[in-house]
Amino acid sequence: MAAVTGSSSSPGAEGSPRGPGLGSHTAAVLVFGSSAAVLVVEIVALRLLAPYLGLTLETSTMVIGIALTAIAVGSWLGGILADQVDPRLLIGPSLGVSGAVVALTPAVLRTTAEWAPALLLLIASLTILVPGALLSAVTPMVTKLRLTRLAETGTVVGRLSGVGTVGAIVGTVLTGFVLVSRLPVSGILIGLGILLVVGSALVEWRTRRWGGTPALTLAVVAGGLGTAVAPGGCDAETRYHCARVVADPDRDGGRTLVLDGVRHSYVDVDDPTFLEFTYVRAIASAVDAAFPEREPLAAHHLGGGGLTLPRYLAATRPGTRSLVSEIDSGVVRIDRERLGLRAEAGIDVRVEDGRLGLRALPADSRDLVVGDAFGGVSVPWHLTTVEAMADVRRVLDPDGLYVANLIDHGDLDFARAEVATLAETFAHVALVGAPANIGLDTTATSEGGNLVVLASDRPVDLRATQQALDTRRTGWRITTGAPLTTWTADARPLTDDYAPVDQLLQPSSTRRDR
Repeated sequence: MAAVTGSSSSPGAEGSPRGPGLGSHTAAVLVFGSSAAVLVVEIVALRLLAPYLGLTLETSTMVIGIALTAIAVGSWLGGILADQVDPRLLIGPSLGVSGAVVALTPAVLRTTAEWAPALLLLIASLTILVPGALLSAVTPMVTKLRLTRLAETGTVVGRLSGVGTVGAIVGTVLTGFVLVSRLPVSGILIGLGILLVVGSALVEWRTRRWGGTPALTLAVVAGGLGTAVAPGGCDAETRYHCARVVADPDRDGGRTLVLDGVRHSYVDVDDPTFLEFTYVRAIASAVDAAFPEREPLAAHHLGGGGLTLPRYLAATRPGTRSLVSEIDSGVVRIDRERLGLRAEAGIDVRVEDGRLGLRALPADSRDLVVGDAFGGVSVPWHLTTVEAMADVRRVLDPDGLYVANLIDHGDLDFARAEVATLAETFAHVALVGAPANIGLDTTATSEGGNLVVLASDRPVDLRATQQALDTRRTGWRITTGAPLTTWTADARPLTDDYAPVDQLLQPSSTRRDR
């Protein structure tokens, strides 16, 4: 009996109390909220960094990796600290400090990108790692407070783990489907910072053991004020981009659409036949050489941007019907409100993914398909594959033309792979670009940039296309046949099963035009 009595009364024995706990509802709110906040920070960080690092697989992988590191470090250290210090002394500061850092993040990142770009990766990592770790530390601290009886260990740990997972799901869905489409990213982070500091104040009020809320409130206010004056702001934040429209001081009607710091489109709202970018002049040259002058066309455009090509076709080929698949409704709104798009222009813009829009088109229904969709400086990979090109070929009539804007740097591995991909699908492929980029000038070094690829089941009129390029003073040349096969070398065609577009691309750190 003595042994039994001693066992049941010893500290920490199963069924015996271990100290003051935490209400189940309060614990659930803390775990749910902190877990949701981590995912909000992670998703918004991707949007905040896109203008400076690009919206690529590498950027996404980096941000996800840092966020997971923060969760691992915070959970580990939070558990250690909870065993050494009363967790009630730590939860309030963890929420408050993370809130201050989150609120300051937009101003700090944009200022760093403008004045100290070499430090951007370090600062960006810290703005994700610090609040992510502090917020992730809340769950083990709350768990410690809830474990008042060892008999409930499994139930408590499982329940809080489930609540945390649900919080992460809600944070992800709420940010991706609601917040980003309605609020600027800076507003999301400042608002989240306010909520976290308020949460910290409530915890402090319950414990009456920590007095840092006034200082953290000042930090949140500073974050809001700093964001208002920090460089790198947007005219509009869309679902996918930080967008600006910049007026051309040399042309009254000239407007440049800038998405995530990259010049995506130039439009002259008074003269749609004026084409500023060289690659756009090259596409127009290829189209004009392929079809009789002023003949109306049925065209489909993968990607809209400023709708430069659809406007040009409407002006030079009256009666042309251009259907545009543009995934970003915010860009379409800018086209209408800031770039002079009129309903009577013969341009039908649909807010949809390009590949899904392409799949919905009838066979043999288009004379022309234009590929000009970009996320940052990268073509969305699912628009580059053999399967996607088979759909392009399906919707083109037998004499139809596919023309696409490519961008690449370094060894041009992506461009070579895309040419090889088109050669798998179409009978005739040609490439247009600066002579050094397409292997026609071996005395010059390739600098990369834009190239235009043409594909059709009828022969491409090389002479007419080159004349049109020369007339527009592009300085570009066209190549096909054996020279193009040599240039493509042993590049592997891209497929839905294998399309490492972001890895093949070698973006320049200085080029800011798409």
